Amino acid sequence: MPYFLKFFYQTFLMPPGIFIIILLFLSLWTIRYKRILAGILFAVAALLYLSSIPLISDAMIRSLEARYTPPASVSGDVIIILGGGVVHDTPNISGEGHLSGTAANRVLTGAGLYHLLKVPIILSGGRGYRGSGFEAQIARNILISLGIPAVKIITEDESRNTFKNVMNIKALIDKHGFQQPVLVTSAFHMGRAVHEFKKINQPVIPYPTAYLVNIHSLFDPYQLCPNVEAAIKIQVALKEYLGIISSAWH
Repeated sequence: MPYFLKFFYQTFLMPPGIFIIILLFLSLWTIRYKRILAGILFAVAALLYLSSIPLISDAMIRSLEARYTPPASVSGDVIIILGGGVVHDTPNISGEGHLSGTAANRVLTGAGLYHLLKVPIILSGGRGYRGSGFEAQIARNILISLGIPAVKIITEDESRNTFKNVMNIKALIDKHGFQQPVLVTSAFHMGRAVHEFKKINQPVIPYPTAYLVNIHSLFDPYQLCPNVEAAIKIQVALKEYLGIISSAWH
């Protein structure tokens, strides 16, 4: 019973489910005397439903994450970790600031690769907007707290997007003479990142991490229930698709 109650209120009494229910009731209420308005309300409800169910969100994310897989064995002379979001003024053991979930997973994977390869790390990530911190600096403090020597960490804290990440990293690769960079970023973001590196003729070894969905799809009825997490995943996927299209144009 507690599980059913949790399922009920999360699906129908919280956004976006509650908004879908309201729109459907309004559509039924107006159908007798304003059919066009009722149709519009129903269409909006249907669109909101489809844009917030795991069945669709997971399929969209999976299509991005399936493009690359981590190599069974990896070698390289530098590890590149792309930024993925930060909260800058919260207290942390390593100083101020926390990484977002995806960014933290990228850094953890990069730390694991460092202990395997013992090569330098390039951290790329600037201040996305005025209220955020310099992500590369926060990630650097975290890596040092994980036992990675400061002299092994190179920070690039000027970039605000993937395009600038790549351009600034390329300058550092050329400056230090690196030949086999291992690229660490979220699996859903790897396709766009690799494409940007290919545009400037910089080979990289993709090492995706921070997966958002399972590799294999197994249907479960919960995938038909709307929730905010699914809506966020769809937003993430759409952003990547648009980024890939935009990158192909210039």
